[in-house]
Amino acid sequence: MERKRSDTIAEALEGMILEGTFVDGERLDEVQLAERFSVSRTPLREALQRLALSGLVEQIPRRGVFVRQPGPVELVEMFEVMAELESVCARLAASRITDAALAEMRAVNVRCQRAVEAHDTDGYYYENERFHAILYRHSGNGFLEKECKRLFRRLTPFRRLQLRLRGRLRQSMAEHEAIVAALEAGDALAASDAIRRHVAVQGEKFHHLMSTLKSAAE
Repeated sequence: MERKRSDTIAEALEGMILEGTFVDGERLDEVQLAERFSVSRTPLREALQRLALSGLVEQIPRRGVFVRQPGPVELVEMFEVMAELESVCARLAASRITDAALAEMRAVNVRCQRAVEAHDTDGYYYENERFHAILYRHSGNGFLEKECKRLFRRLTPFRRLQLRLRGRLRQSMAEHEAIVAALEAGDALAASDAIRRHVAVQGEKFHHLMSTLKSAAE
């Protein structure tokens, strides 16, 4: 399926913000950006709305759109909450997930593995997004699913960024397989622990993410 132009623009802007092309607090000029991407302002505004959902920009009425980089403490706190929310999803899904959903997760993992072998970080991320959406849905708790999706969108740029760490794709793939194995076994504790380790930003992942954001800020 062909991707929307606004999605492509949003990802390009996301990369430019994280790489420091646009700095924290800078106002984004819609006219200049529309010219830069050779588009009308409609897809550009859709792209900016997507970035606003992830928190990378702030839309201020009558003033414009401004870059907003979260600080390290805020970012770590969000990842801590995300890890715990997904942990609850996995614990509930261990007894609620269907065989069809497990088959769907295995199929996603096959596509993830192909992306790993192709060193396709973006391709892996899109499949990873599907993997987590299945888990949220099969927690069987609609409120929890909505909260997970909301915070997932907020953290999207940073989850994508940490996949660029050398060796992270294969590590993430192994974590996906452990999550599915625990769900297939109906082991709520193992599934909960596996997804928490998968999402949490600790150790090398934390240092990589912080150093990348620091470089962009400088």
